Amino acid sequence: MIKTALTQELQKSVDLFKTLLNDNRTDEQVTVIVEVIIDALQKGKKILFCGNGGSAADAQHLAAEFVSRFSFDRPALKAIALTVDTSALTAIANDYSYDYVFARQVEALANPGDVVVGISTSGKSKNVLAALKTAKEKQAITIGFLGQDGCDIGQMVDHQLNIPSKETPKIQEGHITIGHIVCAIVERQLFSLLHAEHHMHVA
Repeated sequence: MIKTALTQELQKSVDLFKTLLNDNRTDEQVTVIVEVIIDALQKGKKILFCGNGGSAADAQHLAAEFVSRFSFDRPALKAIALTVDTSALTAIANDYSYDYVFARQVEALANPGDVVVGISTSGKSKNVLAALKTAKEKQAITIGFLGQDGCDIGQMVDHQLNIPSKETPKIQEGHITIGHIVCAIVERQLFSLLHAEHHMHVA
């Protein structure tokens, strides 16, 4: 029974990534997202990430890849996960509402030209939606990492990544995989000389 379940779930993942590989929309969306992030970072702007549950973990994961490193040593990149400050999260939830735990932080931290990335498998997370609305008010660029339909968040963000699935775990697999790819491309393009030197040392 375990082997059957394993085979079924792995096959779903294989099918998902085959779809992503052959989907022109994915290529177009990733190209735009990479360009937006690179442009912001080159201008000294920062990337803010937010999401709930597994998407909160993805927000922290991707922010860490930018701040630390992905494939090779290079200068740190400005990125913040809005999911990690428990004092801010609990204070905002207590004083206002859980719906505003990210929006309030965006109001405090975002500047024009920054990028706010909202991660939501449903495309309906109220606190992510509120954060992105506040980001627009602050003249930040908005990106949604979403499911196949995009839903409410997809209708209001500047750019979106759509994972062609309705299953939360599979959407999350797509988000972190594409997120890693975005990190890798951004890192290589921003620090092409260091990337080349790294490969020379490895060789």
